[in-house]
Amino acid sequence: MSTESIDVSNANVPAGGETLGPNDEKWLGEYSQVHMNVFGTPLRVMDHGKGTRVWDIDGNEYLDFLAGIAVNSLGYAHPKWVEAVSEQAAKVAHTSNYFATEPQIRLAAKLVELAGAPEGSHVYFGNSGAEGNEAALKLAKLYGRTLPGASPAMGGKPARIIALTNGFHGRTLGALSATWKPAIRKPFEPLVPSIQFVRAGDPFALYEAFAETGVGHYGKGPVAAVIMELIQGEAGVKPLGADYVKQVRQMCDIHNALLIIDEVQTGIGRTGSWFAFQREDLSGGITPDMVTFAKGVAGGFPMGGMIAFGSKLSALFTPGSHGSTFAGNPLGAAAALATLSVIERDGLVANAEERGCQLREGLMATGNPLYVSVRGRGLLDAVELSHPCAHAAMNWCLEHGLIVNAVRADALRFAPPLIVSEQDVDDALAILKAVPTDLPND
Repeated sequence: MSTESIDVSNANVPAGGETLGPNDEKWLGEYSQVHMNVFGTPLRVMDHGKGTRVWDIDGNEYLDFLAGIAVNSLGYAHPKWVEAVSEQAAKVAHTSNYFATEPQIRLAAKLVELAGAPEGSHVYFGNSGAEGNEAALKLAKLYGRTLPGASPAMGGKPARIIALTNGFHGRTLGALSATWKPAIRKPFEPLVPSIQFVRAGDPFALYEAFAETGVGHYGKGPVAAVIMELIQGEAGVKPLGADYVKQVRQMCDIHNALLIIDEVQTGIGRTGSWFAFQREDLSGGITPDMVTFAKGVAGGFPMGGMIAFGSKLSALFTPGSHGSTFAGNPLGAAAALATLSVIERDGLVANAEERGCQLREGLMATGNPLYVSVRGRGLLDAVELSHPCAHAAMNWCLEHGLIVNAVRADALRFAPPLIVSEQDVDDALAILKAVPTDLPND
């Protein structure tokens, strides 16, 4: 849609604080005294939100097009979410995994249904995307032990897990071992062994990695699994391509390897389908062996997990082989059930597709020469910039009342709540149209 008539000076946009207010300065000063410096200095101290808007502690209003990094599916303070969490908190918030609760059971069944997983599929709950991927990697290792030539006791070699360059799967040691970014990997090496990286999008590199199995004295163990995102989020919201994904699935089938799809950022309606692998244009219609999820599933409550497709794979996890104290607690499960219910009731998966198209088309229609191209699906999108000024652009947007993310030096990421309206997108475009082209490089 055209945005030629939209001007940031008269559009219905949040005011936003041009400079830090006194309360922001006070609390950020205290933050630095008590928090580990792993996130850098926060941009603002947020106080409350409603819908797609959030206010900082000084009362400045922002239109949120990041949603807690694709977490706040229903925005802020959605009445159904608040009601569900309040009611469950008044009943029981935690029981430990010595016991089960109705919300936990209902949620697992719902996720299996939404994923279209076959009969006998099972869910493991964790508290984050990293934990979901840890569970998937551990299950893949158990599976790898069943492969011919993988038993060290029989003179074999440990099974491998293949990950892709530019992939991101988390920061715990196991998930980090499958995460590409050298800057966050190297300080913690040596990491988990037998994880091998291949060039993303290159089927020949994948073929060569599989072909290394058991070749002579220098041959490697069999491949237990390939783990990948269909849209590499932290790499700048880059889709892999359906043809490549189909080739990965075929190679896994030929070599009896598992395919793990990391849907931590792309799942729960974010890309215009419940899961990205269900989109023909992203996966070519493949079926994974495991899917990991987190972020948007509980609408802001910390939750993640993994779905193992089929009973044979699920059965590899036995009592005591994995676990988590808080995983699947009834409070988080109630939050997730409410989130999924509202997404279904209000048609928010379709809304993600429609508003995403509006955003991508609108960005290129702004005529701002800073914007070179757009990419993404649904409400997980990025705009490529003409020069590497993403942090300056992000800060400019924040000062003018819009929250976006500098995902790379040359790209801005957008992941608004799934409830985002047509007017919200127009308001965001009005601000984005006015971003200066002469911003300094990062």
